[in-house]
Amino acid sequence: MSGNVVDHKELPENFPTHSHDGEFWEKLGRTIATFGFLEDTLAKAIFAFTATTEYKTEDIDKVFSEWIPKLERSLSDPLGGLIDTYGKAVRSHSNGTIDNFDLLIEDIKKASKLRNVLCHGSWGSPDSNGASIPFFINKQKEKFETPININFLIQVQKHTCDLICSVINTVTHMGWQFPGSNGPGKVILK
Repeated sequence: MSGNVVDHKELPENFPTHSHDGEFWEKLGRTIATFGFLEDTLAKAIFAFTATTEYKTEDIDKVFSEWIPKLERSLSDPLGGLIDTYGKAVRSHSNGTIDNFDLLIEDIKKASKLRNVLCHGSWGSPDSNGASIPFFINKQKEKFETPININFLIQVQKHTCDLICSVINTVTHMGWQFPGSNGPGKVILK
């Protein structure tokens, strides 16, 4: 029996990403990186809300013992877990005053679904408009079928940036300085 093997020397340069222009891959990379910033922003917002919640004196030891593991999880949780933890931290805050918070959470959840496609999809060759439908099937066995081109990626990156700003605003409108920044507001932890 005789078999065949791939001749690596005969593959096109930049295989398997050779079909798209470099600009497409740059925009995809920047869009995915923006989601990384969203994750970091959510983790910092979780810290801000959990660090500033007021508790009854008799609950402080219990809450503190649960706080460190929660913060540690925030460092490694994927986006979905961060969204849930952030939502819970804001909703359970003793002085939370955020309008339309549920809409923000839903918007972030929708964006996270697209993030999974961008990060985990297998990109086929582009069509004549430079668009490609990444092969991606979610856990509900739904196949992604939207063509993605550079303009689509630019819009997603901008929208994700808007979400980052909205998350930051949930912290700063409370009068706190956003963790890790030198912006205005009361410093949460020195």
